[in-house]
Amino acid sequence: MFSGSVSKDDLLSRFQKARILVVGDVMLDRYWFGDTYRISPEAPVPVAKIERTENRAGGAANVARNIASLGGQAVLLSVVGADDAADDLTSLMQKDGVKTHLLRDSSINTTIKLRVIARNQQLIRLDFEHSPNHEILHLAVDSFRKLLQDCDVVVLSDYGKGGLTHVTEMIDMARNAGKMVLIDPKGNDYLRYRGATMITPNRAELREVVGDWKSEDELTYKVQQLRANLRVKSILLTRSEEGLSLFGEKIEHRSTQAIEVYDVSGAGDTVIAGMALSLAANLSDSDAMSIANIAAGVVVGKVGTAVCTWNELACSLF
Repeated sequence: MFSGSVSKDDLLSRFQKARILVVGDVMLDRYWFGDTYRISPEAPVPVAKIERTENRAGGAANVARNIASLGGQAVLLSVVGADDAADDLTSLMQKDGVKTHLLRDSSINTTIKLRVIARNQQLIRLDFEHSPNHEILHLAVDSFRKLLQDCDVVVLSDYGKGGLTHVTEMIDMARNAGKMVLIDPKGNDYLRYRGATMITPNRAELREVVGDWKSEDELTYKVQQLRANLRVKSILLTRSEEGLSLFGEKIEHRSTQAIEVYDVSGAGDTVIAGMALSLAANLSDSDAMSIANIAAGVVVGKVGTAVCTWNELACSLF
């Protein structure tokens, strides 16, 4: 539970002063909303009549906009294509109050995830993606070095699209600069994240690394072994309907705060955004975990990639 060690005004003031550098894979989430009334005569699939479309920022961009929505200062560094989708992302970030450093690679297209939604249900998702080239990734490392000095906490959001090819070097640079590093991991090679402050896998991502578990004791043993091997301060496990579990020198759990779940897409982005902002605001790990859990509970009650606002958070905290 949130300790209430700070007042509402003090917490907002701390959030507004906090500076978070978000680095990683960004994508443009395109939503086609409509309704479905019949099955196609061509195949056993529903026919969706599209009534409106919407663009939202996804991946690391969604982490950054969650930070800004909660009142923090977010700076986003990523690689995109030289295309209309990158223009759309830039515009969305500007509207959300996020400072962007989007490096354009003319050899690729910006990652797009297209979702067709009917009656608040996702019918299909179509992904369009390419990996950035090595030259522009080296430029991203140079930009990271320059931006590092003006931030309090670093978030590395790995969606496996190639934008964090040099993640190990970035962690070393951040540690040498005395910055906390939070990582949303991907894949089964967690050794590349060694030395980070915190990693935030979900259950499926953790199983890919440590295997399955049959009890809470076995889970705790495997996570603590992983934590020691990676030399990270803590591992925050997102457990969907089971809430959050923080494994560090001590273990803490938070039950889910969601009243009704509509869409879990992007919930992990909100969790790491809430943790990073709270730690940058000098809150305890325990209070940061409570804030992240509440914020995630808000966004899963919304359709599509969404954010938790300061007012929504404050209503639950105070």
